[in-house]
Amino acid sequence: MIVYFSGTGNTAMAATLLAEKLGDDQLLPLDTDMLLHPDRHTLAPANGRLVWAFPVYSWGIPPAMVNFMRNVGLSREALQASHYMLVTCGDDIGYTDRLWRREMAHRGLKAEAAFAVEMPNTYVCMKGFDVDSAELERKKLEAAPAAVARIADAILNNGGDIPIRLSFSRVKTYIIYPWFVRFGTSPRPFHSTDQCVGCGRCAAACPLRNITMRGGHPAWADNCTLCLRCYHTCPVHAVAYGRQTARKGQYTAALPCLPINRPSK
Repeated sequence: MIVYFSGTGNTAMAATLLAEKLGDDQLLPLDTDMLLHPDRHTLAPANGRLVWAFPVYSWGIPPAMVNFMRNVGLSREALQASHYMLVTCGDDIGYTDRLWRREMAHRGLKAEAAFAVEMPNTYVCMKGFDVDSAELERKKLEAAPAAVARIADAILNNGGDIPIRLSFSRVKTYIIYPWFVRFGTSPRPFHSTDQCVGCGRCAAACPLRNITMRGGHPAWADNCTLCLRCYHTCPVHAVAYGRQTARKGQYTAALPCLPINRPSK
């Protein structure tokens, strides 16, 4: 079983590639109800293996994924399974793998190995952060299948971790990441610009149903994981995050990999 949360499609792409390499037909995207009410759901892997897949947010685990991992029901098969981490990142993962192992330990689960795949950058909400150039985006996407193949081989042959780790990992994960979760995921700066055509795609795309259309324009509530799907999915580039996203790009190459977001129950 491969369970994944994906904001802009990168993790959906990697998880799908991994499922193909492993021959795993239990590929489970987290829909709105799973993310908002994980206690209503139970994971039951049929093959003795459970892969937790998600993007790296500020060198840590997305808050929505943390909530899911802590509260989803686990069958006897899940409790006895071997557990793996698959993350996608724009540059490196810091010590995200350590955070994941801690979450697994809290639930008494066997954390076998942690893997990372470099994918195009999607974070644009701070100064100095933007999407990759078209050339770098192309190179990362072309390299992804081979990277996932190596991960599949490691899973099938009991290989070790395959992280992507640069410098200052401790500072990134244990100082910057907690700051980001507390102060950097607020939806308050989100707004629509004059270019908004009121199509409602941002509201329909939001995995947490945090956006509603009011008077023909989107309005953001407080339950946001800052996945930026609303920003990247806007067809006229009318979603803005304060002034931070002015003149920054969008990443759309992996959006088609996302499953249709089913309505909340």
